[in-house]
Amino acid sequence: MLKIIIGNKAYSSWSLRGWLAVKQSGLPYDELVVSMYDAAWPERKTQPDLAISLGKVPTLWDGDIPVWDSIAIVDYLDTLTGGTRFWPKDKGALALARSMAAEMHSGYVPLRKACCMNVRRVFPAEPMSDAVVENVARIDALWSEARARFGAGGPYLFGEFGAADIMFAPVVFRFWGYELPASAQAQAYIDAMLAHPWMVEWVEGAKAESWVLDQYEGGPVYE
Repeated sequence: MLKIIIGNKAYSSWSLRGWLAVKQSGLPYDELVVSMYDAAWPERKTQPDLAISLGKVPTLWDGDIPVWDSIAIVDYLDTLTGGTRFWPKDKGALALARSMAAEMHSGYVPLRKACCMNVRRVFPAEPMSDAVVENVARIDALWSEARARFGAGGPYLFGEFGAADIMFAPVVFRFWGYELPASAQAQAYIDAMLAHPWMVEWVEGAKAESWVLDQYEGGPVYE
């Protein structure tokens, strides 16, 4: 049985990716939510189930096998499911999906810092820094290209829901929650993602949480 350890659903963008990956795998799993950065967190993250990842969430356990970091979890689950559920089969689509997922994993630091994920709030739009504008434009362009070239089979980046959508899911919440500008093509994708049953389920779970972390509640911080 798989076990996914995740942080606060309201705030933890990396946890969202790991959780969506487990859902996408179709494999049975148990879920454990831990509250990050509260008074108990320094001790909690040293417990055996999180110490292996230095307290990083998500952490996936497959029996006694740990996997951490969301893209590693995607790839591990892709292997367990025979390479059938996460990545497009077309070589051109696969190349773009892999590249986009890797860029998401390592990039867009200005956007991440300025607009922390908070799926329970919509903040009023504010003028963005040049660095955030550049990130937003790049993401919009990639979403639009994927949809235009490979999205004919459904409403997601490569038609069917997959790994690229999982990696960009927290950014979808950022576009929504900070009222970031989006082209018509990108907005249609955002709307489709927000309506996905698993995204709706995640938001409902976040709304049921009692934890409030002030560092995620102040709105955008554009430098």
